[in-house]
Amino acid sequence: MSEIKEYEEKMSKSLDSLKEEFSSIRAGRANPHILDKIKVDYYGAPTSLQQVANISVPEARMIQIQPWESSLIKEIEKAILVSDLGITPNNDGKVIRLVFPELTEDRRKELAKDVKKKGDNAKVAIRNIRRDANDSLKKANKAGELSDDELSNAEDEVQKITDKYTALVDKAIEDKTKEILTV
Repeated sequence: MSEIKEYEEKMSKSLDSLKEEFSSIRAGRANPHILDKIKVDYYGAPTSLQQVANISVPEARMIQIQPWESSLIKEIEKAILVSDLGITPNNDGKVIRLVFPELTEDRRKELAKDVKKKGDNAKVAIRNIRRDANDSLKKANKAGELSDDELSNAEDEVQKITDKYTALVDKAIEDKTKEILTV
């Protein structure tokens, strides 16, 4: 049964990955997590933005980035421009401000569709993990390592875990969609 735990961990990782993807989808409000993947050239080493600057959200639709060293302003600005954020940074020589425009209704619907698609991909990944788990259990049964009853019980267990993670993905989709569609 320790094998089943291994497959449950894989399903959990699929859910975590989905939530991470969702955190990078902006819903009109400023969320500092959209900057998580941005790397800045810090003395020749790609360094995450959080390690070289203070990031704050002074207003609902603005992120303020204050670098520890003022010489990094240009590097941070460049990193934001080449990222896929689609926001032009404003800097006053001391801090960089990212102002998020209000999302249009069409853009909100587009983002909601994207959320649904990402969620569906996560559910497919979870079902693939279920298939792998069941294949592994059937092999063990053929090899005589599991009785038919044990196989049936293990498959039921795998299905319960699959249902649990599918429901969690649905909840994540619903929450993110609600966040996006709320004006």
